[in-house]
Amino acid sequence: MTSIDTWPTWIAIIVMGGPTLLSAVGLSYSLYLTHRHLESIKQALKNSRYIYIWGDSLGKRGLIWSLLEMAKIAGMIVWPRASLINGELDPIDLKNFPPHLKRHLLSIITLAFIALPWAIVAAVLVEFR
Repeated sequence: MTSIDTWPTWIAIIVMGGPTLLSAVGLSYSLYLTHRHLESIKQALKNSRYIYIWGDSLGKRGLIWSLLEMAKIAGMIVWPRASLINGELDPIDLKNFPPHLKRHLLSIITLAFIALPWAIVAAVLVEFR
């Protein structure tokens, strides 16, 4: 295997900096959804227990909590099985969830799951150069 030290500079920068850039884009997009679409997400999930309990405080507890709440909601919609089993998500709300909002939430999950393996590969390349 070729050492990363022999790669062209721009390729090395892209390989090493790509996960950081994707993570920043994912966080920014999650904040965008929190500020622009949270009310419509709460309206679409109005019968779900999670929204019933936390609905009034969603998006009002600060930056970190907003990111964590959006990640929780994205996980509930993209992988609904566990949320349906423990009663946090109403099956009718899931069935009637707007497709355009589901695509937004799926893109958050996709960005995270592309950035994580990419960061692991970049760390391994640096470690074993």
